[in-house]
Amino acid sequence: MVFFFSTGCRRPEVKLPILGEPVVTQRMFNGKIVYDSIYPTVPTFSLLDQDSIAVSGQSFSGKVYVADFIFLSCPNICPKMTAEMKITYDFFAKDDRIGFISHTIDPEDDSIPRLKAFANSLNIDNRKWKFVTGNQDSILQLAEKGYFSNAYKDSTAPGGYVHSGGLLLIDKKRHIRGVYDGTNPQETYRLINDINILLKEPS
Repeated sequence: MVFFFSTGCRRPEVKLPILGEPVVTQRMFNGKIVYDSIYPTVPTFSLLDQDSIAVSGQSFSGKVYVADFIFLSCPNICPKMTAEMKITYDFFAKDDRIGFISHTIDPEDDSIPRLKAFANSLNIDNRKWKFVTGNQDSILQLAEKGYFSNAYKDSTAPGGYVHSGGLLLIDKKRHIRGVYDGTNPQETYRLINDINILLKEPS
């Protein structure tokens, strides 16, 4: 007779990495030196959304959110990025723990009324998915220094700009936890899966 025993072993919880180069500090704890890794966070910002409402990091306080950088006259990757973002949005449309933000890198052309019309065409909740504009230099710096994402003017590029096609996953503490190719549907599935993993993390 053969007996089968259940060990009761559980698979270890999957945890997403924190992206960016940490600053390592040291402190004394119970007479011993303890090293801490302090990871970069998305800096504070102040922008306006499609409803002329001020948006800042505090707008996503206590939430996981997905960010990208686009412009409405983009002739190549932006429409695909927005389509993949919309798939992710639709999956979490009823989940108040998730937010979305798309930054225009062309604020001169992407006026607030134009952003509003574009948002309306997507049939989204404007409180949940923000299309934001502001000072161009500040937005480009936020992309590069805050999200480690390429975004800059280039007269030789289609539409006059070069920018990353990444969708960025940000946790409740403003750490970047993942970057996903916004032109690849398989990456969208990975993003959705990683959001669900991140939601299980303790606050």
